[in-house]
Amino acid sequence: MSVKYTLPARALHWLTALAIIAAFALGITTDNMEGFSMQKLKLINYHKWIGIAVLLLVALRLLWRLSHRPPELPANMASWEKQVAHLTHIVLYVLMFAVPLGGWLYSSAKGYPVVWLGLVQLPDLMAKNEDVAGLIKFGHKIGAWTLIGLALAHAAAALKHHFIQRDDVLKRML
Repeated sequence: MSVKYTLPARALHWLTALAIIAAFALGITTDNMEGFSMQKLKLINYHKWIGIAVLLLVALRLLWRLSHRPPELPANMASWEKQVAHLTHIVLYVLMFAVPLGGWLYSSAKGYPVVWLGLVQLPDLMAKNEDVAGLIKFGHKIGAWTLIGLALAHAAAALKHHFIQRDDVLKRML
């Protein structure tokens, strides 16, 4: 069994991480912009494009992971650590699907089309419904903050393994 993740798994991991960070930063930026402007609209579209890219990347990651067994966790890890790592990965995957889908759902509820890269109009996930749009946006924001928080905890755990426990957990993904 390989000590490292496969090159495609590592590439998808880091591309997804960068895309999530970019989408999160754009989401915060546009939320803090007052009023409506062409600049804000452009940034919202970039946010949507990246969100759809995250969906595609995560789908590819999941397919790859289901067909390529990841390397074993170090034998010196406690059983509870392995269980937390496994649960964290499951929740991360759920959020990596749910957050972009929530954004797409919000756009649909507001009646705003999602046109990926300005080229491919995606179907609405629901009819326009202003009454639920606010709830969906709230869920999208909570999900995004939860995803970022959990990703930071995930990164902190990898750094702990690298610098304190001095095992190969982080090296597997580099």
